[in-house]
Amino acid sequence: MRVDPNTLELTEKVVAINRVAKVVKGGRRFSFSALVVVGDGKGWVGAGIGKASEVPDAIRKGIDDAKKNLIHVPIVGTTIPHQIMGEFGAGKVLLKPASEGTGVIAGGPVRAVLEAAGIGDILTKSLGSSNSTNMVHATLEGLSRLKRAEDVAKLRGKTVEELLG
Repeated sequence: MRVDPNTLELTEKVVAINRVAKVVKGGRRFSFSALVVVGDGKGWVGAGIGKASEVPDAIRKGIDDAKKNLIHVPIVGTTIPHQIMGEFGAGKVLLKPASEGTGVIAGGPVRAVLEAAGIGDILTKSLGSSNSTNMVHATLEGLSRLKRAEDVAKLRGKTVEELLG
């Protein structure tokens, strides 16, 4: 499902800024990369990386990249429909639904993605790499594979009541 990012009220969150030094004949040249998460708080979320010689340009490019990679997350109440493991590279993130009032139990990069998506109650655990880029992409990969009970029931040719027992 494609959506025009210009129609959404997106908020941006800079997760990480990395300085890369390149040694050249006259000394060192610095460039910057910025990992940015955007979301509308109602289920749409995306992440992007921007690289430039100045930090503001890198952030702007990261926001543009994130808007191109938006996904929709199914939210049931204030949590996710079921438990799932997201994997990207060496990053693994376990996402578990939580009861009302639990809050977002997550580390920095994962928390930024979940809050941008509008998820209010969730338990998470990072099981692999602590690299912020891998953690953000693993979280997005897990969220993109979530399914609603209605969708699963339709695939199986059953009603939601039959599926949930």
